[in-house]
Amino acid sequence: MAAIYSLYIINKSGGLIFYKDYGSKGRMDTNDSLRVASLWHSMHAISQQLSPTTGCSGIELLEADTFDLNCFQSLTGTKFFVVCEPGTPHMEALLKVIYELYTDYVLKNPFYEMEMPIRCELFDINLTQAVQKDRVAMLGR
Repeated sequence: MAAIYSLYIINKSGGLIFYKDYGSKGRMDTNDSLRVASLWHSMHAISQQLSPTTGCSGIELLEADTFDLNCFQSLTGTKFFVVCEPGTPHMEALLKVIYELYTDYVLKNPFYEMEMPIRCELFDINLTQAVQKDRVAMLGR
């Protein structure tokens, strides 16, 4: 079964505003997750500038031997990325669902301050449901 290892949400200035570990083999502590988010933000920005094609939005998929990293960047510059098993299908669609949950439950929350860490129970609940639905859908394939 394909598995999602972790989910990161990074604000437009590169700060980690949300991290969720889904039981990956090598759990990371807080400092490591901050380093990964910062490194990805920097690599994404550099790839936009070095791309030979005009209008490049940065790296969307990084494939390695032991994991894939899928990224979705919103129009506001917020980045959503998932680290998952190699070859996991339909991660782009899952990232867009996560973005919709973010807009519905975080941005519409009157107590949320932009660019700050996400602490929203409804977002957490619906995110867990979306990831579980995705896992169930992958089992059926």
